[in-house]
Amino acid sequence: MKKAEINSQEFLNRLSVVYGDEAAAQQSRYNALLEAYENDFGAGADVRFFSAPGRTEVGGNHTDHNNGKVLAAAVNLDAVAAVEATDDGIIRVNSQGYSPLVIDTACLDVVDSEAGTSAALIRGVCARFNELGYKFGGFNATMTSRVLSGSGLSSSAAYEVLIGTILNYLYNDGKISAVEIAQISQYAENVFFKKPCGLMDQTACSVGGFVKIDFEDTAKPVIEKVDFDIAKHGYNLCIIDTGGNHADLTDDYAAIRLEMNSVAEFFGKPVLRQVAEADVMANIGDIRVKTGDRAIERAIHFYNENKRVERLAAALSSGDFEAFKATIIESGKSSYMYNQNCFTLTNPKEQPVALALCVAEELLKGKGAYRVHGGGFAGTIQAFVPVEITEEFVGAMSKILGENSCYILKVRSHGGCEI
Repeated sequence: MKKAEINSQEFLNRLSVVYGDEAAAQQSRYNALLEAYENDFGAGADVRFFSAPGRTEVGGNHTDHNNGKVLAAAVNLDAVAAVEATDDGIIRVNSQGYSPLVIDTACLDVVDSEAGTSAALIRGVCARFNELGYKFGGFNATMTSRVLSGSGLSSSAAYEVLIGTILNYLYNDGKISAVEIAQISQYAENVFFKKPCGLMDQTACSVGGFVKIDFEDTAKPVIEKVDFDIAKHGYNLCIIDTGGNHADLTDDYAAIRLEMNSVAEFFGKPVLRQVAEADVMANIGDIRVKTGDRAIERAIHFYNENKRVERLAAALSSGDFEAFKATIIESGKSSYMYNQNCFTLTNPKEQPVALALCVAEELLKGKGAYRVHGGGFAGTIQAFVPVEITEEFVGAMSKILGENSCYILKVRSHGGCEI
């Protein structure tokens, strides 16, 4: 693609399908992306453009790792790439702001020294394509991303899905489903990147829109898209970065899964989804002796959060935004009281997530909704804010937590795609 084509009405129309009223601004962004590609690799004969969005968790806080249910949504912040296929089997990726990567697809073994790096994600996606019998090969790519790292919007999942989407369209005519691209991405992160993540992030990024996901069978998650437009109800979706220190929180995150698992193990099962809630409630006295009290509280959160996911999806489907907001707040309070991931006991004086939730409740005065977002402890919160008080809300949060701490987002209907 050439600059004249990017500046055409036809390309603007294609951008409008994905970006809506942001299309004109995105046209300038893609112009700059093509210029960057030409600086990196020279003028290409067949440069193509790809996009993968970040995601926001709407319901199902800490449920996916025990085969539970989640409601998530793709957002308008995305990672994009200008790409051209090559015939040498080498993947060259220049991500703006990072060192260039060169991956030889002839080597698809796990490289321990790459753990935790983008190179591991690329190699892992290629390896899984190979294992599943799909085609893959080399390409040159210049990438840039608006998915804020550390914001809880899952920049790593957007990156993985972007790589998978590129290979899908360059070498497989786009025939691989969005769900399978998500599963391939999770495999790359689990096995090559060496992070034991669930499948929620990748699924939301790959599928797009609001998605309800049931992970009872993790090999075949049941995914249901839910059509809903927040803006039509007069609300903005805000993500607030509380600026907390993520250092030394690994044990806090791991304990949630381990404690839920410990309740399941009391019944000889690996995850809570395989244990009836009634059985847990009938045996609390015996369970607590082996697991401690907090594990049971977290298990109760798990069961009720699964029910809330169903209620949230039903409220959106029926257009009942008042019921949706009430359930969002209920979810947040359960995370605070039972899942207990709004501050860490190792540093009780620092409670940025809890403080942000407290301030959100005061600012919204019963008009909106708020909840912890993602892992918790020191990360982000989510708020649904009436349009007429959004400016006041953003200003107040910025004054407390710092400039650029509050982001106004939109739900994006498209997942990973070729533009």
